[in-house]
Amino acid sequence: MSKFDDYPLSRVPENKRLSLLSVAIVHMGMLTALDQFMLGAVLGNGMSTGEAFTAITLASLLFGVLTFALGYAGMREGLPGSLLARWCGFGRHGSVLIGLLVAVSLLGWFGIQNAVFARSLSYALDGKLSFAEAAALSGGVLTLLVTFGFRALRFTARIAVPLFIALVGWIFWHAFHGQAGPVAQPAVAADPITVSAAITMVIGGAILASLMTPDLTRFSRNGRDVFAITLLTILAGEYGINGLAILVARELQTSDIIAIITQTTSTLGLFAVVFSTLRVNDLNLYSSTLGITNAIEGVTGYKPRYQVITLLLGILGTLCSILGILDRFVDFLELLGVVFPPVLGVMIIDYYVLKTSRQTLALGRAENALPPVSASIGWPALIASLAGAATGLFIERGVPVFNSLIVACLIYLVAAPLFRRLSARQAGALTD
Repeated sequence: MSKFDDYPLSRVPENKRLSLLSVAIVHMGMLTALDQFMLGAVLGNGMSTGEAFTAITLASLLFGVLTFALGYAGMREGLPGSLLARWCGFGRHGSVLIGLLVAVSLLGWFGIQNAVFARSLSYALDGKLSFAEAAALSGGVLTLLVTFGFRALRFTARIAVPLFIALVGWIFWHAFHGQAGPVAQPAVAADPITVSAAITMVIGGAILASLMTPDLTRFSRNGRDVFAITLLTILAGEYGINGLAILVARELQTSDIIAIITQTTSTLGLFAVVFSTLRVNDLNLYSSTLGITNAIEGVTGYKPRYQVITLLLGILGTLCSILGILDRFVDFLELLGVVFPPVLGVMIIDYYVLKTSRQTLALGRAENALPPVSASIGWPALIASLAGAATGLFIERGVPVFNSLIVACLIYLVAAPLFRRLSARQAGALTD
């Protein structure tokens, strides 16, 4: 999949498109990871099985619509999400802000998964390393790997993906058919989770995959491939990894994934978790670094050194682990679940309904070139996204993720045409 490094700031030519399987494997990897297993364990320990799967189903429907719509736009235009945002309402500087938001969120995921890594490592070494020491060690090593040897991690990914899937299958079989070890009680009693809160959490755990989908589907050949990719990711991530984790957590009565793994696979399973966490966290730090680097260059014109940004972000993410970001996992998911859907909603409304830049994009598509100009900043898109996020955060009635999405879309539908008319009127007044 080295071709995925190509065309970061241009369209993907038609003759460089890849097969369905080539793109689907990479996209499925976004949701077949430890974070989905963690989320499923939290849901299974805080809800009934029926409620948990209801939340997954409703969230998957919304995730599927958003992912397919944005992925299809990426395939049609051959553009990654950050570039697509420039011509989907946000403008050049607005898309930089979106990139920064994604980078900060990925840094949060780095901190959370490094904390799981550290707990697993500390447990596997029988407490010879404290959690803080293990977090500092694992975060530091991973930062150095990404800084100086990211290509070497491709080997890790090829082994870690099947290893983690096999581990989840073994955990499920052993929880229901094997002889589990002594049950470890969760450190904190589970608080009941409502269906509406669970939907927002599931969306929060998957929404970055939606926003990053054009980065991958720009290599797809047609809309049928994009639909199949979306469906396969939902089945593997939400009903596979997430669903099995719900059943296992219900059976073992705990959301502590370290306890779940040690009860079913003993210490050997912890090393599989350590290894599989590498596979996801290198990409979190790598993508976060690229987002920050591109944002700095887009705003100031200065091109910072990639290694320096990676080291700084790795240190910051490691500090987040040590300071206890894992304890705020649920809060983090709920925040992502109301902040990012409005952004996706605005982009989809702009591309498919208002079609603000569709003609401009079409002119360059025939020549496989980017439009020569873009708006500096899309104020209606930013205002609508902020209003949607605020609605999801502060209005408790209903389902927060749906509230945030609907408010953002409605505001943008009204504000964008009004803003264009006002701009045109001002331009006309200046020429008179």
